[in-house]
Amino acid sequence: MRVTFLGTGGAVPTTERGPSALVLEREGERLLFDCGEGTQRQMMRFGTGFSVSHLFVTHLHGDHVLGIPGLVQTLDFNDREAPLAIHGPPGSKRHLRDLVEAGGYRPSFPLTINEVRPGNVALDADGYEVRTFPTDHRNVSSLGYALVEDDRRGRFDREKAEELGVPVGPKFGRLHDGEAVELDDGTIVRPEQVVGEPRPGRRFVYTGDTRPTDATVEAAEEPDLLVHDATFASEWAERARGTGHSTGREAAEIANRAGARRLALVHISSRYAGDASPIERDAEGRFRGEEAFVPDDGRKLTVPYPDEE
Repeated sequence: MRVTFLGTGGAVPTTERGPSALVLEREGERLLFDCGEGTQRQMMRFGTGFSVSHLFVTHLHGDHVLGIPGLVQTLDFNDREAPLAIHGPPGSKRHLRDLVEAGGYRPSFPLTINEVRPGNVALDADGYEVRTFPTDHRNVSSLGYALVEDDRRGRFDREKAEELGVPVGPKFGRLHDGEAVELDDGTIVRPEQVVGEPRPGRRFVYTGDTRPTDATVEAAEEPDLLVHDATFASEWAERARGTGHSTGREAAEIANRAGARRLALVHISSRYAGDASPIERDAEGRFRGEEAFVPDDGRKLTVPYPDEE
């Protein structure tokens, strides 16, 4: 699983940071979270490609959706045939359709728009789900998204299997797949004798714009990466409350409660153009996980399994 931060800025873009957008690549599939102005150019600039299958929109503020018309038309100009699904919060379908069809345009490839309520599953895919949770942004219907992978099979204990007399070969695979096998002497070896407990998959959480909420903590237990609104440093905490955003310190406190492994701080206010270190220091002083950081546009981050370094 790899994340590319396409746009890490706030409502007003700067020369260093574009509006909100992030691509997550998993097993060859690409998912796009938010699509601010200029997202298609960032995708070209940072080499993510355009083959996204799903777009997850957190809310309808312009810095999260104004890149949709250009991206959809570029996909069409590139002779796209594969379907694209756009997911958004309650009440967003008509507005998202208007963006897709800006200027009377109609895409020639299949495109669906789904409204998803908080607490539901936006996407039930092979090996993972994308779940929704409520967020708290000012005067707008908004959602966060949690990608939660299925548990993986436990580790196969080859040494134990050989001790039990299982011959090297196909029976190893059958045991690892959960099937009991019979040896030449009639002995039955069961999977639980040679396969460990199921191992958790990876968990990724993306909040979009939000105040700190319990729902974020509950969205995914111990996420491997939490991407959280951190528009301001604590010196502007009152401004954060008034505009429905979070500070770096508040994001770190939520991350601690969630047991996050890494914390990415995004939606950086233009007042920190060129130097977001106050927000990063704000979080680093509180965060108890491995790393809290403000990513630059274009940063790529591999998300390992929980039992990997």
